[in-house]
Amino acid sequence: MPGFDSPAAAAVVLDKGGLDGLIAGLGAGGFRVIGPTVSGDAVVYDDITSVKDLPAGWGDEQQGGRYRLVKRQDGALFGYTAGAQGWKRHLYPPRQTLFTARRKDKGYEVLPPPPAPPPMAFIGVRACELAAMAVHDRVFGDKTAPEPGYQRRRAAAFVVAVECGQAGGTCFCASMGTGPEVTAGFDIKLVELPARGVFVATAGSSAGADMLARLKVAAATEADKAEAARRVAGARPAKIMDTAQARGLQAKAEHSRWDEVAKRCLTCGNCTMVCPTCFCSSVEDSTDLKGETSERTRTWDSCFSIDFSYIHGGAVRTQARSRYRQWITHKLSAWHDQFGGSGCVGCGRCITWCPVGIDITEEVAAIAASDQGR
Repeated sequence: MPGFDSPAAAAVVLDKGGLDGLIAGLGAGGFRVIGPTVSGDAVVYDDITSVKDLPAGWGDEQQGGRYRLVKRQDGALFGYTAGAQGWKRHLYPPRQTLFTARRKDKGYEVLPPPPAPPPMAFIGVRACELAAMAVHDRVFGDKTAPEPGYQRRRAAAFVVAVECGQAGGTCFCASMGTGPEVTAGFDIKLVELPARGVFVATAGSSAGADMLARLKVAAATEADKAEAARRVAGARPAKIMDTAQARGLQAKAEHSRWDEVAKRCLTCGNCTMVCPTCFCSSVEDSTDLKGETSERTRTWDSCFSIDFSYIHGGAVRTQARSRYRQWITHKLSAWHDQFGGSGCVGCGRCITWCPVGIDITEEVAAIAASDQGR
């Protein structure tokens, strides 16, 4: 995993031209630069080449089952709260070829893998998303079963974090200890001051310090730093989750609330697809029509799929209540036992993108509100 050495670097002020230079410099350095941009009426993380690609003047409204872009009056480049999709799809792609084999006279030969893609530079990573990357660092960094593709992409990534300037309607990062402040895991950290069209920038690694040194910057004053701190402090979300209650969910396996949520849950798997930490997958084997070439592919899967729990004789979790219970208890409780921390970072995407607006914080509170369930 990346080593962020956190050199003693003073904060500097970067204008939009300097940010454009940063993006250009990363591209010239061989990075594939990925950042927020507007596509399909949402902010998504995709390839960018300049500041012009960023969602200038766009914010978002997020509630349970609702996402809308809204126009801002201040021209902020990072005025949204969280992109519709996380960075997971770049570090842990939805579909990955594990190997390809081709028929020979006697048996098969495994073809060499394609050349490694260029390293990626991420622009606009939020505190909760950095926490999600740290979760995956533990999951995919297991010494007994490491995930080499993730580790390679992660180690080569350059991370430009942006601290939040406002809270989203569904986020609860403060409850999970994952934001809104960015404290670690970045090469460069930015705090946007949209009224002035500038950013207070701080290096978090030697690579970040080197990059800032190449740009036209000015030292941040105490007033600049105080303004940045006030902006981040004002972004603490109102929504909360009681983490002690969340850890106790496994003791509530027979609570009647599971039946109530099952009546609303469509088992569509949206929550697991947008979650920045879910990592369940399936493996598929396929061949061409001639049987000359065979391929093994890993794809994202979800515990909301009936087939995901299939074993010889049938599926284990045939009911919606059991699949929702599996997801939420693993995410908030069993994850602690497996990986030493929660699998939730409080980004709120599962609430926003649930078609029926199921709120994970409300479900935890409702289940914990009675002694029922043992």
